[in-house]
Amino acid sequence: MTNRGSIQQRLALTVGLAVTLLWLAAAAITAHHLSGEMEVVYDEGLRATAQRILPIARHDLRERGNGRDIYDHEEDHHESSDEEDDLDERDAREVRYGDEVSFVVRDREGRVLLSSRGADPSIFPAYTGQGFVTTLTHQVYLDTNPDGNLTIAVAEPLAQRSALLRQMLLGLVLPLFAVIPLSLLAIAFVVRGSLRPVHDLRLELTRRGAQDLSPLPDGNVPRELMPISAGINQLLEKLKAAFLAERSFAANTAHELRTPVAGAIAQAQRIRAETHEPQTCQRASEIEATLKRLMRMSEKLMQLARAEGGRLQADQSSDVRPILRLIAEDFIRTGETRLNLVLPEKPVLSRLDPDAIGILFRNMVENALNHGSKAENVVGCLEENGTISVSNAGPVLSTDLIDRLSQRFERGRTSTTGSGLGLSIIKTISDRTGMKAEIVSPRLGRTDGVEVRVKLPTE
Repeated sequence: MTNRGSIQQRLALTVGLAVTLLWLAAAAITAHHLSGEMEVVYDEGLRATAQRILPIARHDLRERGNGRDIYDHEEDHHESSDEEDDLDERDAREVRYGDEVSFVVRDREGRVLLSSRGADPSIFPAYTGQGFVTTLTHQVYLDTNPDGNLTIAVAEPLAQRSALLRQMLLGLVLPLFAVIPLSLLAIAFVVRGSLRPVHDLRLELTRRGAQDLSPLPDGNVPRELMPISAGINQLLEKLKAAFLAERSFAANTAHELRTPVAGAIAQAQRIRAETHEPQTCQRASEIEATLKRLMRMSEKLMQLARAEGGRLQADQSSDVRPILRLIAEDFIRTGETRLNLVLPEKPVLSRLDPDAIGILFRNMVENALNHGSKAENVVGCLEENGTISVSNAGPVLSTDLIDRLSQRFERGRTSTTGSGLGLSIIKTISDRTGMKAEIVSPRLGRTDGVEVRVKLPTE
């Protein structure tokens, strides 16, 4: 099974998938970079917090010591009673400096002098030097004052950092859910617009009739489609040359046959007139009838070549009525009296070539006379809107038979003489000029017969 997927769909899908992957890769790289930057920002925040709290804690401890400098007079601190030390330590541990971080301030021996409310001393590691320490649950920054009497440990929960990082990533990813679909729609729209010349080329080929072999215009063809357009034009030129050769051969053959066939008919008629043998006379008549059929066939082939290759549009409009009247008089001169012609009083102007109109109407009438019932006349009618109709009595034709009758050399179920090209010539002229030829059975307003209708291009 062959893959006949749309180039537009595949191109849009490929570009959309590539853009989506690039968006996701960019988001992942950005998230990784931001994660590292946020870690640096958080650590700098811990460092700044420790550096702000340590001087304040030193000042508070001095005030709680009633003006005595507990940092410079360590001996006085040991001389105070144990009860006072316990009281000061409990009061110091209840000092609240804010809820942003947890911290503890210790002395040289590691005793807690100050802490944030609710701080758990067990989460703070012992002071081992200035810097950061990462525990299982916290990121801790350790620092000391210049004289080394006080140390501070500031801790931030790792869970809090993770929550903030997730919020940041969520804020980064959520817009992608709106941006990516919009990008895909934009890509599909742009791809469709970019492939518009391909659709225009397809429509140009689709709108053409079977007889239109003119080259494709290449004025607005993109550079990528020029080889395709050039290849199609080369193919059209080859087809045009082949069709012209075929039509020329058919027309020349039919024309060249007329003179020898006419001479052969004359010889058959002479033989029939000079002989007195009944059998020879009968054979001469049969030869004459056969040659006349050949003559009619050659005339039809010339008409078909004219319909397929000749110019069917005139430079100026002309009245259709005299043309139809001339064709009807020609039938009367040959002894055919079963044709009734109905023409409107006002002129009916058409740009269709008069020769093409004559060929069209002649074949319509001949087809009706040959295949219609001999008991009723054939009616040819020209309406004011340019519709030519020819109707004849006879049996009703099926839809399948009507479709076959438009094919070449199709004579249907009849024993009358004919070439089987009449309706094919009518259809060829109609197709080349954009007209619509209809075969209606039964006739309009009747229960039997056949009616052929052609709408001429009028002004």
